[in-house]
Amino acid sequence: MAGTVNKVILIGHLGDEVKMHYFEGGNSIGRFPIATNETYTNKQTGEKVTTTEWHNIVVRNKLAEICEKYLSKGDKVYVEGRIKSRQWEGEDGVKRYSTEIHVVDMTFLTTKNDLNAEPNKESTKISTPNKPEPLDSNIEDDDLPF
Repeated sequence: MAGTVNKVILIGHLGDEVKMHYFEGGNSIGRFPIATNETYTNKQTGEKVTTTEWHNIVVRNKLAEICEKYLSKGDKVYVEGRIKSRQWEGEDGVKRYSTEIHVVDMTFLTTKNDLNAEPNKESTKISTPNKPEPLDSNIEDDDLPF
């Protein structure tokens, strides 16, 4: 294989509210953490152990505004994106590092609004504008040319 792949898929719960930053020209960026859990049984003690991994999520422009409007702490989301690492020097002269997930595609699995409304409500899928929309699934087989 000649190419490389940088793709991350996560399902987790928001650990905080979406923090927004707005820039000149109308662009915006939203940041929030999500937590993913892993549960296993300790073979020596027999007890269940749960570990939590925190991920820094970054969304941009329209997707960021939608996340700010509809998501809140505790909501469950599905995200697809790319890993990006950043390095900077703090005011104290110490180098700092951060690893982020830059989201390309996102689906809201449960939101607090959903839990207060209908229990069988479908999830809300949101993509960045660069990605083509899926074909309409309501097309009947009779209309297909094959």
